Amino acid sequence: MADSTAGWCVKALTANDESRWDDFVLSAASATFFHLSGWRNVIHRAYGHASHYLYAERDGAIGGVLPLFHVRSRLFSNALVSTPFCSYGGVAAIAGDAADALVAAAERLARELRVDYLEMRNIDSGGRGWPSKDLYVTFRVPIDPDPDANFKALSGKRRNMVRRGRRNGLSADVHPEVDGHYSVYAEMVRNLGTPVYPRRYFRLLKDEFGDDCEILRIRHDGQVVSSMMSFFFRDEMLVYYGGGTKAARDLAANDYLYWNLMARACERGARLIDFGRSKRESGSCRFKELWGWEPCQLHYEYRLINTAEVPNLSPTNPKYRPLINAWKRLPVPLTRLIGPPLARNLG
Repeated sequence: MADSTAGWCVKALTANDESRWDDFVLSAASATFFHLSGWRNVIHRAYGHASHYLYAERDGAIGGVLPLFHVRSRLFSNALVSTPFCSYGGVAAIAGDAADALVAAAERLARELRVDYLEMRNIDSGGRGWPSKDLYVTFRVPIDPDPDANFKALSGKRRNMVRRGRRNGLSADVHPEVDGHYSVYAEMVRNLGTPVYPRRYFRLLKDEFGDDCEILRIRHDGQVVSSMMSFFFRDEMLVYYGGGTKAARDLAANDYLYWNLMARACERGARLIDFGRSKRESGSCRFKELWGWEPCQLHYEYRLINTAEVPNLSPTNPKYRPLINAWKRLPVPLTRLIGPPLARNLG
């Protein structure tokens, strides 16, 4: 691919240009952790989805990037998505005409692939008037370098919950081992009625991003009861894959986990914590609001190609309710077996 618009040449990423791509992502204000080229390797190896990473170049310099994946499913949809399994995506560009060139190239590609729709997971609106949905919010919270200042800024109830976790004998540590984290995560998503991602996916994330992918565990009597996989990008900590066991609530382990994540962000020099996307009115959203954090609307926008309606693959869709209720009753080991083939199409 080598399309030209307004002097920008749109090209497909090759292995030789990955370092240039990542240098741009690290410097561009509109780029996110999910724009890094490493996601191309992780998602393809974990799920087999074909990638189409496009960048706009002029005078030998990259001015914008757009990571895309072709997600095909007989059960759900045929889509070109930026970026599946990630909160954010869409165009990251330093100039409006570079963004326009990338979007035009993506629309042409969507038609060539005969997808139902092109999906952009934007933090801010793309301003193109595309149909969108307001299902998801995120929580991006500036933090003080001093953990004591962050603790004092919490409400009295949240401070008491953290203290309760301490009294219950909880301990926190950073550990590279994926299996214990995966066990907690698999139990949590089963309880939500959602198919779990494959264990291999988490191992690939750890391998790809190294020290910038970190697992923080909360243990009680030697057992992991709450755990979170987080990412570090520039001066941000992104709290991403995690949850707690059934015992976590009574132990105040989830509150203790979130407080220790804040403390860990200070240790790593982060100045902002991204506490991840949540569905509006969900339990996850309400939990984060209890900490006093304000939700920020995410703008998931759609260029409809071979469909007349914005897709609704969310668990909030009433037609999925019977399946979700049935899934919650399945044994966790069974969901680990049959969940990953389903989850690959739900990114």
